Amino acid sequence: YMKIEHIALYVKDLERAKSFFEKYFQAVSDIGYHNKNTGFRSYFLSFDGGARLEIMNNPNIIDKEKPLTATGFIHIALSVGSKEKVNAVTKQLKTDGFTVLSGPRMTGDGYYESCIADMEGNQIEITV
Repeated sequence: YMKIEHIALYVKDLERAKSFFEKYFQAVSDIGYHNKNTGFRSYFLSFDGGARLEIMNNPNIIDKEKPLTATGFIHIALSVGSKEKVNAVTKQLKTDGFTVLSGPRMTGDGYYESCIADMEGNQIEITV
């Protein structure tokens, strides 16, 4: 038995990132962690179905450009349960000023999805 326990994401604005995932994807946050010696802070966000995302901030973090096609981890895909919900969440994000990169659409490999850029340029795929 093997599963991905969590994915971690460094962000510039920890509280804004936490609010983003809570508002649009119903994430539930823990109370957070703060290492006073290093300044490192983090939250573990839990989603329905058991997935967890650790969002982190550190005073020494380097913010690089995030091209849409590059090596390494490129997006987080979050399932919202239905095509209607993909459409609704995407519409709300667009209304709230986020960039819709693609969709909503049916992809060649059978996913109904959209892809948006969050407030720091990270790609978030919204799928059934």
